[in-house]
Amino acid sequence: MAKRGTSLNKRFDNLDSKIVNWMKKEGHLFLRYSLAVIFIWFGILKPLGFSPALDLVTKTVYWFPPETFVPILGWWEVIIGICLLYKPLIRLGIFLMAIQMAGTFLPLILLPEIVYTNGNPFYLTLEGQYIIKNLVIIGAAMVIGSHARD
Repeated sequence: MAKRGTSLNKRFDNLDSKIVNWMKKEGHLFLRYSLAVIFIWFGILKPLGFSPALDLVTKTVYWFPPETFVPILGWWEVIIGICLLYKPLIRLGIFLMAIQMAGTFLPLILLPEIVYTNGNPFYLTLEGQYIIKNLVIIGAAMVIGSHARD
């Protein structure tokens, strides 16, 4: 009976190894393309006037006219996405993303009444959660950038 358990363990280990190797081989490209899709999709919504973040962007960057700034931001994001699709432009895309990402965190400082519930930084509103999720995007960009020389 111990033999059967050992055989099952070996088969599981073999399958696990194949899955891990597949993820290692394909994961980086999937991450890069996923991030590109997100930036292109979310970006194009801005100049079309369909972005759910429109109000947040307008209130955050109140010193620029929204009819000018929002489309520029949207096209900026589309360019980031396109850069991520074309390997020679990855560094440029990550540079543009770093600038854009810095701006995405401004509401945490400028608009606490919108991003925090009752002013408590541990209780995020939906807008606050939308902003904090950018930490994952920054992490993804770091992984993608770490392979820029491959």
